[in-house]
Amino acid sequence: MTDLVTYVYGVTRADDTLPERVAALEGVVGAPVHLVSGGDGLVLVASSVPAEDFREEALRRRLEDLDWLSAVARAHHGVVEAVAAHTTVLPLRLATVYLDDTRAREVLDSGREFFADRLTRLAGQVEWGVKVYVDPSAAPEAPTEPAKAELSPGRSYLRGRRQQQQHRDTVHQSAQRAAEGIEAAGRAYATERARHRVQQGTLAEAAGENVMNDAYLVPLERGEEFRAEVARAADGLAGVRVEITGPWAPYSFAMAPEETEA
Repeated sequence: MTDLVTYVYGVTRADDTLPERVAALEGVVGAPVHLVSGGDGLVLVASSVPAEDFREEALRRRLEDLDWLSAVARAHHGVVEAVAAHTTVLPLRLATVYLDDTRAREVLDSGREFFADRLTRLAGQVEWGVKVYVDPSAAPEAPTEPAKAELSPGRSYLRGRRQQQQHRDTVHQSAQRAAEGIEAAGRAYATERARHRVQQGTLAEAAGENVMNDAYLVPLERGEEFRAEVARAADGLAGVRVEITGPWAPYSFAMAPEETEA
């Protein structure tokens, strides 16, 4: 028989229909989803998964397999979003694993005050992601001054480089104006804001340079107003693009206590 450990997707509150809803879901590595009940009506959304893939040493190796990691991330997100469509959920970080359901329940109960308070705080709210990108090549440059006959090739080159830098600076200043407009929308519509590290390297799949990567917690009924206001932040700003994603479960605002690995 395969040795199993408990993989946890998130924390929510129990209700009469939740067991049936989660039983219909398929979790990571195709595992069924079940509930682990704790005190004060709190439950963990969990799966029993093979220890050979999710114990600490094995997981460290597995996380280097991008195809496997991507599949786990999609399944994790799918379970969280399915629960979030029904009720408020605190998503836990990817690959949160405990030795068994008993250990998972102990962690739930030890943090129940935090979890209960956070679920109350997040009720009726969703997360919107906002990224700002700059792409100087997408903005027209100012006309280049004709080279003066007295300029040496070296000085002519330096002047061209200076003009390119000025163009880049102008686009970045436009991005700052867009960011200020987004922040104003956040103050008007959002209840919380989370700043994330800008994406670089393999994470930066979109065109341009990512210069802002934030998340906003917004009441459900104000989501479309927020989205529309943010979308207008880059209007008329050449070389600046705003990307809006969501609404999502509040991943950036769960802030769970430190998990114990299996």
